[in-house]
Amino acid sequence: MNNIKDIDLNLLVYLDVLLRERNVTKAAAQLNITQPAMSNGLKRLRTLLNDPILVRTSEGMLPTERALAMQDAVRGILYSVEEMVQPAREFIPATTDRVFRIMASDYAASTLVPPLLEKLKQQAPAVTLDIMTPSDISFHDVENGKVDLAINRFEKLPQSFHQKALWEDDFSCLIQRDHPLLKDYSLENYLRYEHVWVSKTGFGVGVGMDPHDVQKLGWVDEALGELGHKRDIRVFTRNYHVAMHLARQGLIATLPTRAAKLYQDDPELVMKKPPFAIPDLDLQMIWSPLLQHDAGHRWFRQLIADTADFGAS
Repeated sequence: MNNIKDIDLNLLVYLDVLLRERNVTKAAAQLNITQPAMSNGLKRLRTLLNDPILVRTSEGMLPTERALAMQDAVRGILYSVEEMVQPAREFIPATTDRVFRIMASDYAASTLVPPLLEKLKQQAPAVTLDIMTPSDISFHDVENGKVDLAINRFEKLPQSFHQKALWEDDFSCLIQRDHPLLKDYSLENYLRYEHVWVSKTGFGVGVGMDPHDVQKLGWVDEALGELGHKRDIRVFTRNYHVAMHLARQGLIATLPTRAAKLYQDDPELVMKKPPFAIPDLDLQMIWSPLLQHDAGHRWFRQLIADTADFGAS
């Protein structure tokens, strides 16, 4: 039986990174140590736990069942230690020049950041915002505290993340003012004309879309699929402003209402509710446990939550 005083607790750090990277070379780079040093660490872990930890397969190195069962507990222990040793610092919004890094889709950034900036001018005028796209970062970046917040719609999240729902949004259509659809605004005619698709969730570089794979097309097309219909998509984009500009060229843009409202006063466009029901989407804010108790981070999270509530429609 292992005694805690005989265990090198640095091995928990090695185990945590190895289980996340599942690659000795990448794990070594993450910890800024040599590959032989990481290989030696893995060897010591295998001896300590009497378990292979990582097993080479045709799909690469995969963790054993015991290693997977330990992953959340190990991460929790490391978070607790890191929080304990962080120095307590007073945070004064009016004098801070802190940079807050936020991953946000352009839907979230366009609808949330302008009113947030107005609040910052009043409360913390020297704060700088660094807005990143979902393709810029990974879950690891958020988990390690390299990014303060990620704001988007997420299908699945690691259990260790903290999260808060910011708002729910329904959908609207942006349609060219002289579009023939407006003469007879029905589902049948909605399906008769060409559309622009827009969506972006999660993290990482996206892949090309398949117009025939309805289950991966998102909210609008899943709702149509439930009715036994599909729309004629001419353009796929991950940028909501591109979609809204293309509506001026005759494509029908069906998108979250908060985004559509940015163009509701455009003289070339008309905003209307879709001629069929689409479930609401939810916008979430997530962050690392490493930042949960940081005074400045707590203040910033609350400011974003207050901004989201203020902008509710």
